[in-house]
Amino acid sequence: MAERRKINPALKSALELGPILAFFIAYIRLREQSFTIAGTQYDGFVLATAGFIPLILLTTGILWALTRHVSKMQIATAVLVVVFGGLTVWLNDERFFKMKPTVIYVLFAGILGAGLLRGRSYLQYVMEEMVPLAREGWMILTRRLAIFFAGLAVLNEVIWRTMSTDMWVNFKTFGLTIAIFGFFMAQGALFRTYGAEQETDD
Repeated sequence: MAERRKINPALKSALELGPILAFFIAYIRLREQSFTIAGTQYDGFVLATAGFIPLILLTTGILWALTRHVSKMQIATAVLVVVFGGLTVWLNDERFFKMKPTVIYVLFAGILGAGLLRGRSYLQYVMEEMVPLAREGWMILTRRLAIFFAGLAVLNEVIWRTMSTDMWVNFKTFGLTIAIFGFFMAQGALFRTYGAEQETDD
């Protein structure tokens, strides 16, 4: 197995968040326009999606080349971007790309929930090196995150089905990122309590 390498955190964040911001900028610039390609008319959203697909693959590839590691969540996200983004472009139907976050969060919630039913925290396998917690802390955090992901899936469905495309793009670009950041910030007490317990046990 290749040794995992560390890179500048700012570069890592740019590679992870860059495609999302690029999609947002492309959509803002193209949303009022339509283009005819090979006899088919495409709106700005579909073209922004078409550009997002190779970009997410490129940045994921660069991240792997620099660190020799890509998380399973990142791989799953890239695969679903290709599948649902490809369907959006192929069928010229923006609904498929709007459904992608729902599928991603249902998948994550399902995986975490399956682990909990087996008495395990799959989240611990992914994040243990970054966040040292006692086993009970991992179980609590995993349960909360599974519920959180399920809530995001429901929220995405409500927004894309009942609100404008502009609202959904803003939600996808900023709302989801802020929500995930806020979730982990809100777990400070859990990290302090169960992190301290693990340090004492060690």
